[in-house]
Amino acid sequence: MGKMRGAIVVDTERCKGCEVCIVNCPTDTIGMAEEVNGKGYHYAYMKHPENCTGCANCAIVCPDGVITVYRVKTEK
Repeated sequence: MGKMRGAIVVDTERCKGCEVCIVNCPTDTIGMAEEVNGKGYHYAYMKHPENCTGCANCAIVCPDGVITVYRVKTEK
């Protein structure tokens, strides 16, 4: 059986940097960018993409719905 790999895409211009996704990520994948978006907020990004399993916890808890999760089964 293959292992699940995941990836997230964050709408950086709509992210308000609330960090709810970070505390709900079980694999410590998400971090806050040093840069700010057009509204002046630090936004979420995949700090450790190799950790992502595609569990979608981040997308579920995001109050603004700015995170999209992709999952892929890897061969191992």
